[in-house]
Amino acid sequence: MTPLIFASEGFGLNLNIFETNIINLAVVVFGLYKFLPGFLGKILEKRRTTILSDLKEAEERLAQAQDSLSQAKDDLSSAKQKADKIRYDCKVRAEAIRLESEKRTVEEMARIKQGAASDLSAEAARVTSQLRKEAAELAIEKALAMLPKKLDSNTQDNFLKQSIKSIGDN
Repeated sequence: MTPLIFASEGFGLNLNIFETNIINLAVVVFGLYKFLPGFLGKILEKRRTTILSDLKEAEERLAQAQDSLSQAKDDLSSAKQKADKIRYDCKVRAEAIRLESEKRTVEEMARIKQGAASDLSAEAARVTSQLRKEAAELAIEKALAMLPKKLDSNTQDNFLKQSIKSIGDN
């Protein structure tokens, strides 16, 4: 049995080197102390380098993203300005088209009114000419109807000779 120091009710210090495996633990601790810093140091250094490289890459991507964002904001601003200019130009063009349309409408109405007045004048002239012609025909008819009553045969002969003579002079 191994000597237990300060043993009281199951708890105490065991000083038996072989039972407590102190030698094995000392070898393991010495090995860890001797070999672990180099091995673990290389792993940690490699990890540190990788992390620093990743951080640097992330910073570069952040800078690129900020540049892209700045460029996108500039492009957006430019696009908004172009859109505003297009809207303004469209409004100006629409107003110009509206005014031109109104002008053409007024001109067309004036032309139609002029045409109607011209047609009315032409119709009035035609009707007046027709009435004059009818009045002249009626007057001639009436005169011819009254002529035989008023003219004797001698006067009729003289009238016919003068009429023939005047037709021949023309």
